[in-house]
Amino acid sequence: MQFDYRNRVSIDIWLISVLLIAVLIASPILVIFSSFFSNEWAFWQHLSHTVLPRYLYNSFSLIIGVSTLVVLIGVGTAWLVSMCRFPGRRFFEWALILPISAPAYLLAYSYTDFLDFFGPVQTTLRSVFGWTSATDYWFPDTRSLWGAAVMLGLVLYPYVYLLSRVTFLEQSSKMLEAGRILGCNPWQSFFQVSLPLARPAITAGLALVLMETLNDFGTVEYFGVPTLSTGIYRAWIGAGNPAAAAQLSGILMIFILVLIIFEKKARSTAQYYQSPNQSQNRFNYDLSGMRAIGAMIACFIPIFLGFITPCLILLEMTVRNWSKSVNEEFFILAQNSVLLAGLTALLATVLAIFLAYSLRIRASRPIRLGIRVVSMGYAFPGTVIAVGILIPLALLDNAFSNWMEQNFNTSTGLLISGTITALIFAYLIRFLAVSFNTVESGLIKIRPNLDEAAKSLGASLLDILRNIHIPLMRGSILTSIMLVFVDVMKELPATIVVRPFNFDTLAIRVYQYASDERLIEATAPALSIILVGLIPVFLLSWQISNTSKINPE
Repeated sequence: MQFDYRNRVSIDIWLISVLLIAVLIASPILVIFSSFFSNEWAFWQHLSHTVLPRYLYNSFSLIIGVSTLVVLIGVGTAWLVSMCRFPGRRFFEWALILPISAPAYLLAYSYTDFLDFFGPVQTTLRSVFGWTSATDYWFPDTRSLWGAAVMLGLVLYPYVYLLSRVTFLEQSSKMLEAGRILGCNPWQSFFQVSLPLARPAITAGLALVLMETLNDFGTVEYFGVPTLSTGIYRAWIGAGNPAAAAQLSGILMIFILVLIIFEKKARSTAQYYQSPNQSQNRFNYDLSGMRAIGAMIACFIPIFLGFITPCLILLEMTVRNWSKSVNEEFFILAQNSVLLAGLTALLATVLAIFLAYSLRIRASRPIRLGIRVVSMGYAFPGTVIAVGILIPLALLDNAFSNWMEQNFNTSTGLLISGTITALIFAYLIRFLAVSFNTVESGLIKIRPNLDEAAKSLGASLLDILRNIHIPLMRGSILTSIMLVFVDVMKELPATIVVRPFNFDTLAIRVYQYASDERLIEATAPALSIILVGLIPVFLLSWQISNTSKINPE
């Protein structure tokens, strides 16, 4: 009885802790929604007659452009490497995810310098054809809405590619054979059999892509494309109106919630069940001649445009201007980025272990609700989270400072707002879901009978976690740390709003240099971000390679 009572008390404490974490994570979101009740009608009238329609139009157009591109590239390449046999297929299987390691704003900076009027491409064209001015020929404008859509599409299509590929591999070959018997050619089999079955996975991947698109700040800001994300920043920094920034954030959150509801509904209403003998699905179409060449070109183009070309541009500029790009300031920026990423990764993983274990020992409705709230943070843009954090923290700091001044005749200033603590809190809200999903995937693989055996020997819940679960899920814990570390290194919108004064990271400095057209100084930090982003890509590539070995051709 004593053991049962002790564990019951422990479970209650863990339940309260989970709910407290959920409230902290949800607090910025609640602040944003509460902003709709503030009296900012004059500012809203100004926005509605000036820039708000343009914000909405550009955001919606960006969604349409990115969606079209990622579906064409992601689904098309996933079908080719999953259902067809052609030279280089095994290489393309994992190489097609390489562009996800590079943030879209780095591609924007790279291609702008490469394709500008005085860049190597247009300079070569003018020298070859004898053109003397821009009026002699037409060249696409990179700094445009559709240029931003292309940059985002080139780095975000792997979300759709990965989920589509898994679905295509799980589809039974018997269904495709039945389609052949009924007279379907490869194109008809794709559109009438495979594509409808893959629709839930494609929808899930597309929802992730669109959330990242609405979250983007660096690309659209650099290209001069005003969206809701840039509007929030301008209302906060430029106009100095936190309430208006919060209301714009609320509009952006409504977009995100619509995407989440759409994704859930599409997946729930499109359930398909495959044959249990899924291993029969190996390559149904042998490509040769021009078809094989076409498949190779179709798979190589997104890799070349989304990863190889920007990396070569940045590498060439870094090597050519080594003393300017790799200097003492670069190492200070790297130190700041590693410090923030490391602290956030460790804290997020500790919290994820706590939350996942709480769900394991007591999967009650309050705990499941708290976990769901925690998992929603990743869906919301960094600028929204930043505004939702800074408004209550600023009120708290000002209230404490006023109290100190009234009672002790001294002003404390801002103690939490604009500090590393506030920035790490923003990162935790944004990326705790990534850590939780990774840790939980490792925890659920541990058999429950190990817990029961430890309980029978008198072990407490904390002893079971420390001595049994953590050693067994060491791989998941390390993966969690790595994924959050990489995400924080690349994060720009939240960092640029919340960061302490005169405290810059690699991502911030790349943005500042690019905004000032000092791309030479930006190359080394940009290349460093890409190299760090390759770590999870290589891990995922290794897993794909192992899958190919398990299911040989």
